[in-house]
Amino acid sequence: MTKHLIYLAGPITGTTYFGCTDWREFFIQNAPRDLAGVSPMRWKQYLLEETQVQDQYEEMVLSSQRGIFARDSWDTRRCDALLVNMLGADRVSIGTVMEIAWGHAFNKPIVLVMEKENNIHEHSMLREACPFRVETLQEGMDVLAALFNVNKSH
Repeated sequence: MTKHLIYLAGPITGTTYFGCTDWREFFIQNAPRDLAGVSPMRWKQYLLEETQVQDQYEEMVLSSQRGIFARDSWDTRRCDALLVNMLGADRVSIGTVMEIAWGHAFNKPIVLVMEKENNIHEHSMLREACPFRVETLQEGMDVLAALFNVNKSH
């Protein structure tokens, strides 16, 4: 059986390396076996010591402006759905909002994980582009399992 690719979108700039990779690793390790997480942080262990990930690192091809844009737009196009984690965001993530727009434009189901209220990303455009909204990563995985009709065990 073919795995369904799930793009794992969420804030990166301004977070710690582990702050933006922990939840993605949780998904990759705990998602139903027929769902495969695709992280924009893959192959970026060179940022491991970052306490505040920057917008770009021009000396690193995968983290350069062009590299980030090219790979993230390609990932949203090739994946089957997006899981967007905005939990605890303390600043607007422009990159994540672009990924949501791409996902919507590419007709991908988008599952938004965000607090019920008081998230900085609360906006009518975002609410409209994300038809599935839940408050926990586990609920997000459950919605994806239901959408793709896969067994919830991993």
